[in-house]
Amino acid sequence: MWENLDFITIIRMIVDIALVWFVIYKLFTMIRGTKAVQLLNGIFVILAIWFFSSYFELKTVQWLVIQAIDWGFLAVIILFQPEIRRALEQLGRGGIFSRYHQSEVEKTKEIIDAIINSCNYMGKRRIGALITIERETGMADYIETGILVNGKLTSELLTNIFMPNSPLHDGAVIIKDNEIVAAACYLPLSESPFISKELGTRHRAAMGISEVTDALTIVVSEETGFISCTKNGELERNLDEETLRNILEKELNPGASEVSTTLPWNWRGKRNG
Repeated sequence: MWENLDFITIIRMIVDIALVWFVIYKLFTMIRGTKAVQLLNGIFVILAIWFFSSYFELKTVQWLVIQAIDWGFLAVIILFQPEIRRALEQLGRGGIFSRYHQSEVEKTKEIIDAIINSCNYMGKRRIGALITIERETGMADYIETGILVNGKLTSELLTNIFMPNSPLHDGAVIIKDNEIVAAACYLPLSESPFISKELGTRHRAAMGISEVTDALTIVVSEETGFISCTKNGELERNLDEETLRNILEKELNPGASEVSTTLPWNWRGKRNG
């Protein structure tokens, strides 16, 4: 078959197929995480039933499936009218193909803002906190030691968890994506002899988890109110808001502007914290 096609026709076919797959991919990324996913699963189930009923010649089942398909499209339009309208509006604005990327950037910004606002609030009032952000290495073992929260990350929720006398304030909060997965979690303490003696249990736990995972951990000192951050067995102390934001943007949003390579990631760098 390919021998009878000229080069231009082959290129046109490749471009045609690539465009169709690109549109399908974008549609899948657009509906991911929405209730339309359940609809898609239902459609696949109906198609599977139709295939088997046709193969085994189950006439009654086949007739029912055909009726469901005939009336199903009208039901989809009625049930998912808001989603369809929103998709058409985005198509009209030319934003349907950039929606997924924009949502990821916006989600990361919300995470960073929530953490920074909470840390600033607790730092000014000297409320101790230990916040661990899961990355590539899974932290299921440490999540099991705490209390499941599974709540959307907000500065208000994060602050309330660490309020003194709160049932969940003692221990670490573990964050995954944009959710507070668990609170009151126990983290391994670092056995490093090079850690300053003035550092307490929270800092040793932050160092400990950074030595065994790639997690990013933020500590708010209860004694001084200073904010510290650990990663890969290194500790940076006495961070101001701008430095903390730069670290979070670099680690949580690889597409953001690169932070200066002179940023000190060494616990020995600031001993006055």
